[in-house]
Amino acid sequence: MIGGVTATDHIHRAIDAVFHIESARLIGGLARIVRDVGVAEELAQDAMVTALEQWPRSGVPDNPGAWLMATAKRRAIDRLRRKKVAERTHEEIGRGLEARQRATGAAMEAAVDDDIGDDLLRLIFTACHPVLSTEARVALTLRLVGGLTTDEIARAFLVAEPTVAQRIVRAKRALSEARVPFEVPRGADRAARLSSVLEVTYLVFNEGYAATAGEDWMRPALCEDALRVGRILAELMPAEAEVHGLVALMEIQASRTRARTGTGGEPVLLLDQDRGRWDQLLIGRGLAALERATALGGAAGPYRLQAEIAACHARARTAAETDWARIAAFYSQLSALMPSPVVELNRAVAVAMAFGPAAGLEIVESLRSEPALQGYHLLPGVRGDLLFKLGRRDEARAEFERAAGLTRNARERELLRARAAACADAPAPQA
Repeated sequence: MIGGVTATDHIHRAIDAVFHIESARLIGGLARIVRDVGVAEELAQDAMVTALEQWPRSGVPDNPGAWLMATAKRRAIDRLRRKKVAERTHEEIGRGLEARQRATGAAMEAAVDDDIGDDLLRLIFTACHPVLSTEARVALTLRLVGGLTTDEIARAFLVAEPTVAQRIVRAKRALSEARVPFEVPRGADRAARLSSVLEVTYLVFNEGYAATAGEDWMRPALCEDALRVGRILAELMPAEAEVHGLVALMEIQASRTRARTGTGGEPVLLLDQDRGRWDQLLIGRGLAALERATALGGAAGPYRLQAEIAACHARARTAAETDWARIAAFYSQLSALMPSPVVELNRAVAVAMAFGPAAGLEIVESLRSEPALQGYHLLPGVRGDLLFKLGRRDEARAEFERAAGLTRNARERELLRARAAACADAPAPQA
């Protein structure tokens, strides 16, 4: 035992970490076999339970993800064999059972090891089937693909946790009862589900980019999964401007990853980041994707507009060179296209940077009664920042403390508490 932590504790933490990283691929691979996302999730959980039983004795395997998949595959094959046998009569089982089982097993093994296509993409399109409500599609995909808890999803949606839990349970049941095929749809069906897929992909990316809960400021594996799905979508749908817009947005935002944390893992805000640490390859890829979206013509959609905003930051060599007036204009277009209090809050920040904190605070004050923002920590966080810039230190400190109490992310809480403390230490404004 070291510092009160046993070797078993270390193993359990390793299992949790591995499962969080591998769960989406695991569920996707299993869903391709069993054709039921609910059953696939159960099999994945069973594999984790087996790991909890065996790894403390045998140690963590060299390739833990492959071990989990192999264990889950065996259970999936056994389950399918049992189901197949149960569906046959004793006469049908008869003399040729052994040969038929060998053939069935070989076919199943081939299906298990088939690497054609992308299971993660299939999983997302299946979870975004129109048999489900939009809210259920997003919640289920975040659960299955993002590995988010119901609490994290609830915070992302700004709704109650029991509501999300019910959506997930009902969604899995609805997919099973409707016998929804585990596939990437074609033609009109694909187009109909695309907007939901894009929404889900970006929500998964956002959870990786700024985790809603936990000890880490970011969960890069989620960003990588979302980027991978976005790039696949761009290849699959080259004529869809919004797909390229989303890819552009994620590439440019992902370019800041190295600069978003300090040496101790603490958050570094956008204006304080060392832009020399931004990944120029990702920026180049993002700007190229934005050009492809623009070249396709038509009115800009929400992802292309957000990519334009991200591009304004990427093109500025220093924070001082940022074209905040242009960013504010893009936010105005975005707000008109999809009215949202969260978009308005972001517009307030841009307006404050372009035209002064008082102008931004005026927008923020109009949002304080919005029901959807009552538990949203960024509302008092932004208000505190603007009050601080206006010299209203005591009010700013109260807002930062309130924001710290609302966030579930430990790193963000530390940052907000430090900002609250800085209000007390700051010199009084000149009369």
